[in-house]
Amino acid sequence: MNHQNMATGTNTETAPPSPADRKGGLARYVVAAALARTADGGAVVAVVLLVSSSGGSGTLAGVLGACVTAPHLLGPFVARPLDLARDGRKVIATACLLYSTALTTGVLTYARVPALMTALLLAVAGTCGPLLTGGISSRLPAIVGSRLRTQRRAQGWDVATYGIGGTAGPSLVAALVGWASPTAAALALAAAASAAATCVLLLPRTAPHHGDGRSTTLKPGRTLVLMARTGPLRRTTYLTTTVALSVAALPVTAVHMTTIIGVETGNAAVLTAAYGLGNLLGSVTVMVSPLTGDPDRLMRRLALCVVVGLGTVVMSHSFTFSVSAFTLTGTLNALFFAATLAARTEYAPVGVQGQVFIWVAALKITAGSAGTALAGSLTGLDVRLPLLLGIVGTTAAVLVATFEKRADGRFANTR
Repeated sequence: MNHQNMATGTNTETAPPSPADRKGGLARYVVAAALARTADGGAVVAVVLLVSSSGGSGTLAGVLGACVTAPHLLGPFVARPLDLARDGRKVIATACLLYSTALTTGVLTYARVPALMTALLLAVAGTCGPLLTGGISSRLPAIVGSRLRTQRRAQGWDVATYGIGGTAGPSLVAALVGWASPTAAALALAAAASAAATCVLLLPRTAPHHGDGRSTTLKPGRTLVLMARTGPLRRTTYLTTTVALSVAALPVTAVHMTTIIGVETGNAAVLTAAYGLGNLLGSVTVMVSPLTGDPDRLMRRLALCVVVGLGTVVMSHSFTFSVSAFTLTGTLNALFFAATLAARTEYAPVGVQGQVFIWVAALKITAGSAGTALAGSLTGLDVRLPLLLGIVGTTAAVLVATFEKRADGRFANTR
């Protein structure tokens, strides 16, 4: 066991998987995670297009879309059963099936039942969403084993599945809307979630998160307090949310930057795609050459690297330079994301691994939504203002984290 796990009591070495399980388990994990995150990543787009194509108002489209995303904040409260379960696969598979059923029912009954009923059905799907993202990630350490380098490489695959889901989901919706209809697109996403349920059940069975007893499994509120009081987890949380808030401005900024660099507005899609490609390159980098060292230190250094990436976007003066800058930022953000996954894995105490993963994921999604909204309101003043604020905010967060870490070290030395 590495020194981080010894210090925090994480339970990554219980029920070690066999070599055959590790080899096949990771492959099945990647398929399951990619399917689940494709469904979760494309659902909002499908719902918004469904409403708009049927003559619904923009307000209704926004509200129903929010019904899919907003319940992610409830993730920590639905994560506790994952930590309590003897077989977490069944909890995640059930969530995938419930997500699929609620999305299917909500889409097929849209405009045939009151909008409130549709909203409730989509909210049910949204409540399951955290288990399709952070919940599945919490299973990975036990699947691949306790060897640090193996875990870090596997986290590169995990980052890739997030990128695949965030890209393939909306792309699948766009393709099926043009070929068939928004309803067909939503049903395809529901089918992906159902397929993910089957794949999750095929994952190797691992030891429960609560170890030898359930008394160590905290309630969500107490878990959040624990995270706030534990230095490494606290730094993981606020560095993750700050970076998410900062990079969320990039899609909005891309649209407005096309005017500055003198290209057609449609080229904003190229810039956004370049950022997605960068994320994929970053995940491949971690697969080939896993991150090494203390996750706490890695997060701070890689957060500063993201700041550098955002700075190159701010300085962009041509289309080619902008594409390169967006790609670089995506790559660096993927590396940072891998470091946060390592931190969650190695610093989460026994009995609350699932809740820690999902708490951080829920706060990250909330920060990303806030970042997008903030960018939309600030670009009217100056296109680069949201990025500049992101640079300042992330730099400040790194400085605070560095000061905290040094203070913790001095306190430990005086004990």
